[in-house]
Amino acid sequence: MVRRDLKFRDPLLGLLVRLASAKQSRRRSGTMANKTQEVGGIHFPFPFTPYSIQKDFMAELYQVLEAGKIGIFESPTGTGKSLSLICGALSWLRDFEQKKHQEEARLLETGTILLSDGTEQPPSLSSSCKETPDTPRPAGEPDWVTQFVQKKEERDLVDRLKEEQVRRKKREERLQQIRHNAQLKYATRRARQEEEEMERLLRLSREMVAAGAEAEPREQLACGEEELVLAEYESDEEKGAASGVDEDEADPEEEHVTKIYYCSRTHSQLAQFVHEVQRSPFGKDTRLVSLGSRQNLCINEDVKTLSSAQLINDRCMEMQRSKHEKNRAEEEKPKRRRQEHRAACPFYSYEQLHLLRDQVLVGVKDIEQLVALGKEARACPYYGSRFAIPAAQLVVLPYQMLLHAATRQAAGIRLQGQVVLIDEAHNLIDTITSIHSAEVSGAQLCQAHSQLLQYMERYGKRLKAKNLMYVKQILYLLEKFVTVLGGNIKQNPNTQSLSQTGTELKTINDFLFESQIDNINLFKLFGFTERYGTVLAASREQPRLAGFQHFLQSLQPAVTKTPVTPVEEGEAGVPRLASPLMHIESFLAALTTANQDGRVILSRQGSLSQSSLKFLLLNPAVHFAQVVKECRAVVIAGGTMQPVSDFREQLLACAGVEAERVVEFSCGHVIPPENILPLVICSGPSSQQLEFTYQKRELPQMMDETGRILCNLCTVVPGGVVCFFPSYEYQRQVYAHWDKSGLLARLAVRKKIFQEPKRANQVEQVLMEYSRCIKCCGQAGGTVTGALLLSVVGGKMSEGINFSDNLGRCVVMVGMPYPNIKSPELQEKMAYLDQTLPRGPGQPPPGKALVENLCMKAVNQSIGRAIRHQKDFASIVLLDQRYARPSILGKLPAWIRDRVEVKATFGLAFAAMRKFHREKSGLPS
Repeated sequence: MVRRDLKFRDPLLGLLVRLASAKQSRRRSGTMANKTQEVGGIHFPFPFTPYSIQKDFMAELYQVLEAGKIGIFESPTGTGKSLSLICGALSWLRDFEQKKHQEEARLLETGTILLSDGTEQPPSLSSSCKETPDTPRPAGEPDWVTQFVQKKEERDLVDRLKEEQVRRKKREERLQQIRHNAQLKYATRRARQEEEEMERLLRLSREMVAAGAEAEPREQLACGEEELVLAEYESDEEKGAASGVDEDEADPEEEHVTKIYYCSRTHSQLAQFVHEVQRSPFGKDTRLVSLGSRQNLCINEDVKTLSSAQLINDRCMEMQRSKHEKNRAEEEKPKRRRQEHRAACPFYSYEQLHLLRDQVLVGVKDIEQLVALGKEARACPYYGSRFAIPAAQLVVLPYQMLLHAATRQAAGIRLQGQVVLIDEAHNLIDTITSIHSAEVSGAQLCQAHSQLLQYMERYGKRLKAKNLMYVKQILYLLEKFVTVLGGNIKQNPNTQSLSQTGTELKTINDFLFESQIDNINLFKLFGFTERYGTVLAASREQPRLAGFQHFLQSLQPAVTKTPVTPVEEGEAGVPRLASPLMHIESFLAALTTANQDGRVILSRQGSLSQSSLKFLLLNPAVHFAQVVKECRAVVIAGGTMQPVSDFREQLLACAGVEAERVVEFSCGHVIPPENILPLVICSGPSSQQLEFTYQKRELPQMMDETGRILCNLCTVVPGGVVCFFPSYEYQRQVYAHWDKSGLLARLAVRKKIFQEPKRANQVEQVLMEYSRCIKCCGQAGGTVTGALLLSVVGGKMSEGINFSDNLGRCVVMVGMPYPNIKSPELQEKMAYLDQTLPRGPGQPPPGKALVENLCMKAVNQSIGRAIRHQKDFASIVLLDQRYARPSILGKLPAWIRDRVEVKATFGLAFAAMRKFHREKSGLPS
């Protein structure tokens, strides 16, 4: 750990730093002061006096991490979940490191005595030291052999510990120097300026040489073609040189310290978490690394302006190849000017990246701060952050980077013995399913076949026999995939009409048999696609994609007949499509899944180009099991985790996690009970029973009753009312019906009406106008008392948006948002669960339980938008008599379920609403 009692050579500098630090601390926390809380003998630093539920959360989290268990934690939004996660987990890591260092010191001391005289028995090691050798001894082995082997293992262990201590000491000294030595910063800047001047001179020299080579009549291969053809003939030494670091530059691989991986869904959520770490008592001493995609971290203007993430990835990897081919290229004749766009990236410098790595570890930085630091250091934040992973204590990354094995490997993430915190995990199962599913269209199949066929015809004679066989097998697969859809690979997919339309589901084996490819070893074929990219420096980054992406880059000019450089494309504003071969490769990888864990969906539309093959993952546990198996402990956390049965049954039990290893923790809300009024309304003002099934919800009387309910509620609810509908289509129908019947005009008398937009770039504008309207109405008075926002469950407003205070005094849920039961994917998932999961006594079939759970997860996410802090208050209205069923009520969050009131008639519900809001507004009842 970095020492806190630092001495400054310059007294004035030390005084200024202390004053600035104190001022920054006051500005950060206001009246907050770091207060260490002791719970069960464990000290938890916290930026303010925590709530009792936060203390319980941190204590339970600590115990889960210490015992190496799997925790499912639920803490409603507004209860400080992020701070509880930070302070609980980092307190455990602090104690773990302290105990480990003490044990290492004791071992080194006793180990030295043992090695000097050999008289003492070597000490036994606890489980915290993972390097302990545990080799089984053959039966009947002589004692002297056993003692010799044991002494050697102890000696080797002591040597490793000494090496680790030396590395740790060097790292701490290096970070200490960066943190407090201003001269190093100036020296780095001078070195960077000298490097820029040298690059400028070299660039001028290359331009002069290239200008002289213009007249040379040498036929040039398309970009990347030479490398593709010669890749398979490279020696092992050449392949090693393409790994991204020159051999003379490479340092011994840095060991990964025990760390915590924190992941969430979006970059904005990750940035918010990083800011919470900065506010916490651990903000100064924690070595934190934020990981992201090239799209978020690239600082090369020529690359980041490309139209898609895939193009950015392709260009970045191409520039890395250029860097490592530089020496070989200099020995050859100069390339033509048209290939100058393949210049190496100026921000990929080994020395600068390692300087950036150390600067990343000094102080907690989010993605934006990391990008700014990379620009200042002229070093790539994407690669610099990855170099910092081994020494980091806390790694912040998005879902996909952690949950996908190939992406983990590419990023250099090692989960063995580490801790994983998965936040905002209410949709974890859907996320894993989506990441590992794949879809390819008929148009992509035909285009991929055309490109690969051109490649084989042009370079087939220069390929080894085995590699040529693999290329032909891929062509055969593509042809059979088109055939099984009912098309012809030799014809234009846009003009091919299919005689048979509809959707068909097949097991993986049945699909392989019908496609007549069951005799092909897909594992070997997929291994070929991995090996084909070994010459590429980018193959370390995305080994499963790089080879086929390079195919596309080589063949794109031949397909389009009008080759253009990416710069020209960017200027024209025409996006270049990503390689269809990438989708083919993903689909091939999916087909290697076990037969029982997935299905193939054949969707035959009017034309071949619109038809598709889709792989549907049915068992996400097969991928989550890898994470659980490697990690020391895993915590799945969220504001709304109910119902948790899905996590226990579909994810953990199927992943082989024992029931006794799973710990559930759910805390209440910080608001007092009287600040929330959850109501289930079973009938409307005209005594119409409320049951918004697919058959009934479109009836005019149901839509009229919904409008009358909202009209009444808007007369007693101040500020904002947010009303959620099951779908965009139903919201559109209801809005049109209200407009025609005059109910919309009646609603507009009390509330200005807003609708959730379908386009994501319009959401912020609608929210700003909605907020401004509520604020103006509250100040001006009059008949219009606020605004009504018509939203959609699962839409842009149902997650991640805070309708706190007057923005959301009432949340209305119209009906129950069940998923489409006729969906082939859902029906297959239900059938799979019915076959694989046990059915408890008195419980519905697992497939039916899945449908209810999907519905209630969506409901819980939506109704949790209102209550955001301790002094907030709101009413929650559930418009459907089915919510009164005990099985449905049991799937609401506990802090809502314990306070819900079921109202059989609207009159009783309206009276309760009127009383609640008048009391909270300070008006007499």
